[in-house]
Amino acid sequence: MDRWQNKVAVVTGASSGIGAAIVKDLVNAGLIVVGLARRVERVEELKEHVSKEKQQNLHARQCDVSKEDSVNEAFDWIEKNLGGIDILVNNAGTSKLGNLCELESSFVQNVLQTNVMGVVYCTKRAFKSMKEHNFNGHVLIINSVAGHRVKNTTALKSSSINMYAPSKFAVTAMTEIYRQEFNNLGTKVKITSISPGLVSTELVSDGLKQRMADRILQPEDISNAVLFAISTPPHVQIHELTIKPVGEIS
Repeated sequence: MDRWQNKVAVVTGASSGIGAAIVKDLVNAGLIVVGLARRVERVEELKEHVSKEKQQNLHARQCDVSKEDSVNEAFDWIEKNLGGIDILVNNAGTSKLGNLCELESSFVQNVLQTNVMGVVYCTKRAFKSMKEHNFNGHVLIINSVAGHRVKNTTALKSSSINMYAPSKFAVTAMTEIYRQEFNNLGTKVKITSISPGLVSTELVSDGLKQRMADRILQPEDISNAVLFAISTPPHVQIHELTIKPVGEIS
């Protein structure tokens, strides 16, 4: 982790769950971290959970990754005030139960804008920054096991996860596309997709958390995976990392 000391990491969806855990761990690991979120006040509160001497290394910025103007405004601030981006963690995502054949199109569009276009907007700016200051940085995407296999809801006759799985399948393909592009453009910028199973976050209902109490991951488990991926030597790239709780039944 020595190469990352005082480097700049950007984490989207930083206000809760996996994003918040990643922010705290990266700050405590010695990085300067910019937490992007719509609920920026909750990112500010994370300073209470990092080492006192490192609290000044956490910057909270408001950003809606589904809107390119909002992303550009946030990244412009980072470039001006911190000099560039060395690590990007694309964590922001959204999901809601409901049948795709019945959902309002506005919700479907919001999932695509957040889960897919948010990654596009942020990765474009981060890679541009890395290339311009000639630093072989690291782009990470918090994917999902749903991006590799669609859960069968027929037996329980439950609502599907509609556009969530297709959006994550897109991210899986994008990871390989980015890998090839970063190489073809003459850089050694790394790309990593991390695909968790069920994680105890705000996207999961309290009832499901209780039923899966001993078969559910915690946000810190995914943050540990991020630290592992970025700690690899320059010639090693963790392309895809799947994490499931022991005894997962989905």
